Amino acid sequence: MAERGRSPGRTQGFAGTWPPRGAAQAGGLAPSGLDAWPALVVKLRAWLAAEAGAGRLLPWVPVAFGTGIAFYFAADREPVLFAAAAAAIGLCLAAFLLRRQKLFPVAVMIAAVAAGFAVATWKTARVAHGVLARPMYSVSLSGFVETRDIRERTDRFVLRVTRMESPRSVTTLQRVRLSVRKGTAPAVGSFVELKARLQPPLAPLRPGSYDFGRDMYFAGIGASGFVMGAIRSAQPPDGGGLALRYAAVMQGLRDAIDARIRTVLEGDRRAIATALLTGRRDAISPPVNDAMFVSGLGHVLSISGYHMAVVAGVVFFAVRALLALIPQLTVGFPIKKWSAAAALAAAAFYLLLSGAEVATQRSFFMTAVVLIAIMVDRRAVTFRTLAVAAMIVLTIAPEALVHPSFQMSFAATLGLVALVQIGMPALLAAPDNSATARAALWGGREVAMLALASLVAGLATMPYAAFHFHRVTPYGVIANLAAMPVVSAVVMPAGLLGMVAMPFGFDSVFWQVMGWGIDWMIAVAQWVAALPGAIGRIAAFGTGPLVAASLGIILMSLLRTPLRWAGATLVVLAVAWALVRPQPDILISADGHNIGVRGRDGRLHLIRSAKEAFLLREWLAADADGRVLADSSLGEGVSCDQAGCVAQMADGGLVALTLRPEALADDCERAALLVTGRQASPACGALVVDQDRLRRQGALALRRTRDGFLVDAVRPKGVDRPWSPAATGDAEDGTSLVRPAIAKPADATPSEADLQADD
Repeated sequence: MAERGRSPGRTQGFAGTWPPRGAAQAGGLAPSGLDAWPALVVKLRAWLAAEAGAGRLLPWVPVAFGTGIAFYFAADREPVLFAAAAAAIGLCLAAFLLRRQKLFPVAVMIAAVAAGFAVATWKTARVAHGVLARPMYSVSLSGFVETRDIRERTDRFVLRVTRMESPRSVTTLQRVRLSVRKGTAPAVGSFVELKARLQPPLAPLRPGSYDFGRDMYFAGIGASGFVMGAIRSAQPPDGGGLALRYAAVMQGLRDAIDARIRTVLEGDRRAIATALLTGRRDAISPPVNDAMFVSGLGHVLSISGYHMAVVAGVVFFAVRALLALIPQLTVGFPIKKWSAAAALAAAAFYLLLSGAEVATQRSFFMTAVVLIAIMVDRRAVTFRTLAVAAMIVLTIAPEALVHPSFQMSFAATLGLVALVQIGMPALLAAPDNSATARAALWGGREVAMLALASLVAGLATMPYAAFHFHRVTPYGVIANLAAMPVVSAVVMPAGLLGMVAMPFGFDSVFWQVMGWGIDWMIAVAQWVAALPGAIGRIAAFGTGPLVAASLGIILMSLLRTPLRWAGATLVVLAVAWALVRPQPDILISADGHNIGVRGRDGRLHLIRSAKEAFLLREWLAADADGRVLADSSLGEGVSCDQAGCVAQMADGGLVALTLRPEALADDCERAALLVTGRQASPACGALVVDQDRLRRQGALALRRTRDGFLVDAVRPKGVDRPWSPAATGDAEDGTSLVRPAIAKPADATPSEADLQADD
């Protein structure tokens, strides 16, 4: 069994070997069979006691808090705020009363789960607003322009609506996001009148894909659309408020920085420089943008923890170096704390300049906690620091939990903190006369740490990149090793110096230096993206493998005993689970105009009655299919005429898209599945997917079985959330479609494992 004792370099506590030393049998044999179980139980108890030691439970509180938020987003219908709040308050009170009992850790975790659920429910109630359910044409709108994005082909802005007029207007919208011709977006803070064509927020393009409508809901946006005709400036009914004036000032500052960069840089160099400093990713060309993400350098284009850390780090060390030049300050004053305060102020300004989006807020809170720890003489990089930052972010924006930027950022940070606290001490503990120490004199240790950090961050974020973007970056370590030192030492410092020099007119040289560094970054991205196998495509999988992988990463990072290897086991199981997930045989878009049919070659073949490039690219990416939309093989096996289209499935069955009523009878007789906007006969021998079903359920994914079809819907029966309200008249069971053995249709409900909800 485990022994209590001392070993060199360790504090007193539980120590032992496996098999336990005291359990050896005569002749040197270890216990076997049932005799080994008591020793194993003792060992497990010792490990659990060590993991539950003082100060070890705090990092688990945000994990439990986030679990409660995840439960909220997994609910079929909106919880009652009063019930959620009462449960959270009661459980928190119970945990407080049990603070001196052995059950206190368990009570705290349960209370944290309830608190996360309640906070998410409260946030949804606080931002509640109308969401457009059906398209509206020629809607008259007037309001204030809150944000503006200058994009590659079009401009886009968010309008805070003060007046909305339409013959079919039944929903009051607070904000809409509108697209206009490039160069015609109105200025932030202006009051405008216009006519627009509005669409409901974009629903998931297939079951399990990302829900953009949910993001728009928490941003207060109830519809998107296009401006029709001219945009007219008008006299506002009021001043618009302090927040709008602040937004106008910050937008003017971003425009001024971009204008100064334009005088020196152009093309992708200018676009990337503006993105790094102001967060506006407007005009990066598709080839460069694709190369950045394929190579694993795409994270540079989105302001995140890395950018915030570089800004704070550059300011911290620059201020400290300047103060160190004055001996009197070095001796008698805490210049390190002063430098941390200056870095915090710079990080706050960078947050405001970049638009203060949720991802940037998260990065700022992470950096702020580290800098405040320096100011109060605490260790800066610890699991406690990460836990505090996570709690702040999730409390302010619980919806961030289901966003890929939050998941990837915190996974990478968690892995890096584990590396700092576990891996780095071991790497730096080599004797002075060792080969490692000699290599360190030539910078080998720094190179090794950089490579190890890139590898750890890449592996930690891989499950989330595979889940959301259906790809991994096999050469991400190479790209980051080659490009990130230049970005950190040249690009970002030059950009910061350029902003400082702007008021004095000496900024041009810094933009030029920044451009040289960006040229190197682009060259690295394009070189790595061109390597064989650079695009690691992964077929879409469900949330189950992602949850298992997340739990595995958390266990490996937070646990200190050999129990951490349970996390590695979970990650391996998650990978196997994701790889064996069956892919759908048929995909149907929410409007019924696009159908993907898996043929005998195992690939999707597309029936298209309307051009939806974004949707089709998402379908191909989720199928790990590298073909482009211009590839002629996408239409192989699809026969079309004016009456409709027909495609053959792998088992020989036909899928028909019927466009004219005269084709219904023939398609009902020949096809196994019929998609139509018409009213089919109840005696139709095929399964019929009509517009009413698609309106209720959204996009569908079907798998062919021996008995018929199992369907996975974006909105299964019974699901009704504020950002995805259920359609009226949802009387039918929308969870399954089974081909009947007789003419009369019949329904069969598959198990819950066959149904997937939104992300």
